[in-house]
Amino acid sequence: MTNTTSPIAVTGLSELASQYPVVLSDVWGVIHNGVHSFAPACEALRRYRAQGGIVVLITNAPRTNQYIIDQMNGLGVGSDCYDGIVTSGDVTRGLLAARGAAKTFHVGNEREKSLYEGLPLQLVGEDEAELISCTGLFDDSVETPDDYAGRFAAWRKRDLPMICANPDIVVERGDRFVWCAGSLAERYTALGGTSFVAGKPNAPIYEAALEKAAAIQGSPVAKDKVLAIGDGAPTDLRGACQQDLDVLFVTGGIHSESFGPEACPDTGAVHRFLVDNKLAVRAFIPHLAW
Repeated sequence: MTNTTSPIAVTGLSELASQYPVVLSDVWGVIHNGVHSFAPACEALRRYRAQGGIVVLITNAPRTNQYIIDQMNGLGVGSDCYDGIVTSGDVTRGLLAARGAAKTFHVGNEREKSLYEGLPLQLVGEDEAELISCTGLFDDSVETPDDYAGRFAAWRKRDLPMICANPDIVVERGDRFVWCAGSLAERYTALGGTSFVAGKPNAPIYEAALEKAAAIQGSPVAKDKVLAIGDGAPTDLRGACQQDLDVLFVTGGIHSESFGPEACPDTGAVHRFLVDNKLAVRAFIPHLAW
């Protein structure tokens, strides 16, 4: 592997593309921000695929891949930008299915209940629950993790396990940040609660993504031939590093304020950030482009 805490600055994926037949790319923060897509990023993935590269999108979205495909279509991210997609929601369904008909209390937006379609679990009220399934905050436009302090204490007292469908702590939505399910799981775990998290940085979602890439390629994928692209240190970067994958760090995402001018990140600041977070990446770029 060529990851390093002193990565090179690149202006485009084209500088690395020939070395990696497979790309695992984050979605939110790299390809779109929940409001609009990033045209240069989409073009970069199209051109990479045009020269024979395989793109598997790997996202902590707490819904199944078809919902994310539909969402991306609405934001202008066409199917010509990728070969496959694996979501935290897909992997979470496996964790939930293993619980059988468990009485489950859903924490999150009502529309995210599509995650449970076809599963044997029973959705119940909070007082009846044997299990907490968290896809996000009930209303992430106004709530913060502090609003759940009472619930955390009550769940902990009953020793209720939580399955978290989205490990992200925050995500950029348009020009602001909103709290995600990972912030609740983190807070609950800190209180001594038990949390199970399927998505990045944990291994199951990477295993699923590499299996999908191998199926598309028609042969096993060597990890030293895979480039992971992402903007989140605790999820994208840490997860890829734990899987021994080389990383292209998109600095203009959720950590952009740490690096000076967004369009021209300070190399020294990037290096210090990686050292402080005990992370290593191959290269960095302000925003994904070709």
